[in-house]
Amino acid sequence: KWAGFTRIGEKVVEHRERKYGITKFGWERFVKGFLDLLSIMFVGKFRRNPMHFFGSLGIVSFLFGFIFTGKIFYDKIDSLFISQIPLKRDITDQPIFYLALVAVVIGVQLFLTGYLAEMVAMQSLSKRDYLIIEKVGLKELIHSQQSPLSVTP
Repeated sequence: KWAGFTRIGEKVVEHRERKYGITKFGWERFVKGFLDLLSIMFVGKFRRNPMHFFGSLGIVSFLFGFIFTGKIFYDKIDSLFISQIPLKRDITDQPIFYLALVAVVIGVQLFLTGYLAEMVAMQSLSKRDYLIIEKVGLKELIHSQQSPLSVTP
């Protein structure tokens, strides 16, 4: 009613039992409804602050890559100076090296995606802001039964 719609009400509906056919409400509809709920919660939470989502994922990915890189360097230092047992493979021949590299790159890209999405969200928020200089005829419109969307000659 705040948006100017004055004739909002409730309509009584008569419910009857199904006589023919089968119900369409089953597990498939339950799963779709749950996924719709998750998507609405996701959009509602991260629409205004996308950096919270992308930045968190980016930091986690970057930290995993950093930890993998630390393990690679520790193994290399251990083989050179501490145990003096040479590594069986070079660093670049190990799959963990490429996992670390990909994790760091994905982490940086997710973080930058969150930053850019935050800039876009801030830009769209500023377009919706407007300044009301003067409210003209608002009291008369509220106390009358006339619809605010109707045109008066």
